[in-house]
Amino acid sequence: MTTLSMSAAAPRCFAVGSRAQSGGTRKATTAGRTARVSRARGASLIARAAFTPAGAKIAGVGMAVPTQYLTNDDLSELVDTNDEWIRTRTGIGKRHVISGDESLTSLAAEASKKALAAAGVAAEDLDLILLSTSSPDDLFGSACTVQAAIGATGALAVDLTAACSGFVVGVVNGVHFIRGGEYKNVLVVGADVLSRYVDWRDRGTCILFGDGCGAMVLTSTPDPSDCCLLGFDMHSDGAGNHNLTAQFAYEAGTDTAGKSKPTAEGGDAPSSRGAFCNIGMNGQEVFKFAVKTVPDTVSKSLEKAGMTSEDIDFLVMHQANQRIIDTAAKRFGLGPEKVVSNIAKYGNTSAGSVPIAMAEAVEEGRIKKGDVVATAGFGAGLTWASAILRW
Repeated sequence: MTTLSMSAAAPRCFAVGSRAQSGGTRKATTAGRTARVSRARGASLIARAAFTPAGAKIAGVGMAVPTQYLTNDDLSELVDTNDEWIRTRTGIGKRHVISGDESLTSLAAEASKKALAAAGVAAEDLDLILLSTSSPDDLFGSACTVQAAIGATGALAVDLTAACSGFVVGVVNGVHFIRGGEYKNVLVVGADVLSRYVDWRDRGTCILFGDGCGAMVLTSTPDPSDCCLLGFDMHSDGAGNHNLTAQFAYEAGTDTAGKSKPTAEGGDAPSSRGAFCNIGMNGQEVFKFAVKTVPDTVSKSLEKAGMTSEDIDFLVMHQANQRIIDTAAKRFGLGPEKVVSNIAKYGNTSAGSVPIAMAEAVEEGRIKKGDVVATAGFGAGLTWASAILRW
């Protein structure tokens, strides 16, 4: 009986005992947990201490554009336009477009290799790749294929989408990763091949866009105060999104909400291919948006940098329209010798335009070490961003 009683009571005693001792056990458990948390926090602090805050510098730049290009005269055979009409309204003379085996990845890889060579940094030593693009080769992004193409086996590679503001946003992010002390070498790439989405029958857009890529290597410096990023300003306004889009288009087998329907639910093409619409733009609204926001954002970046427009050695803006560039330059009292413009040769290359302009200016010997460069991007989203950089 005693044995049976003890046996029968054992589970109950265990449960009761657990509750009866819960106060003491809870204290012991809490103390143990506190100790573990303290050890974890201590380990975290030690880990953080291992990453000493640093500064970031621009170590090298590079660019790449497709071999094929279309002049204004070429476009006059496709739409009702001519060279004088296009140049007068945009400043564009020609634009490069991918052909053959060229892709966003191949252009980005070429520009990245040039930037790495200029920086004297091996691809294997990269810690991070930020690819700013709105037109990847794959829906899931192209940063990883660029990483593989250049052999940056140790780098995290991610895509960043902020349209024509993308490269400026990427540089700001890249600098902050280095400032945290955990990354030493960061590659920022701005690349777009929007010719894939251009309607070559639409005179309002086909004259504007071209393909191209630029890249910049950022490296760490031991002095946190010695940093290339002197000030920045970034914004978005989704309420204006409708002014510049390339929306997803639905094919057969979709319901009225545009969602794919499986065959069992009445869809006749469960595997129908999705696609994106051609670029649609309200040119006048985008122009007014750019003329208003660019001077404002650059002014804010200058203020954060403790500088004025007189401190600017070069203005490198998104190459969307020569009239927008001229308006901003006039606003800051900058003569043509201080303005980098290559829109006549490449057109609007979206996220690629700022780094292409920078790389070309460096190659030409215009931008040199120590120069203060004011840069700004603006475009779809709507997004706009600026940064004051010391070369």
